Amino acid sequence: MSDADRFQPLVAAALKAREAAYAPYSGFKVGAALLAEDGRVFTGCNVENAAYSPTICAERNAVAKAVEAGARRFSAVVVATATSPPATPCGVCRQVLREFAEDLDVICVNPEGERRAFRLAALLPEGFSGADLRRLAR
Repeated sequence: MSDADRFQPLVAAALKAREAAYAPYSGFKVGAALLAEDGRVFTGCNVENAAYSPTICAERNAVAKAVEAGARRFSAVVVATATSPPATPCGVCRQVLREFAEDLDVICVNPEGERRAFRLAALLPEGFSGADLRRLAR
């Protein structure tokens, strides 16, 4: 099975989640679909706030839902935006994803069918982890 076929259910879920986004200020709607290692899929959309800094990104929204449901390991995330080329996760989201997956497939899509694929390690080289905290505590 090709990567395109393997990730198609996640792509569809991320595009659907994007439709639910609350983005009245920027108009930049984002949807995410996160694949847990046990096969469950968790979706999220961005939720803006007039003060901007409290805005919740789609990826972090999906991670929060997954953690609440007991999932702690992930193998892929699809991020859906309307940009061309499709946008990648922001730096904060990259770090949050790194907390639960040292490396995972990151697929960025848009409604027109454009797709870009990355590994999280390439998007967040030298990512910070709990192991780093344990080393610093010594």
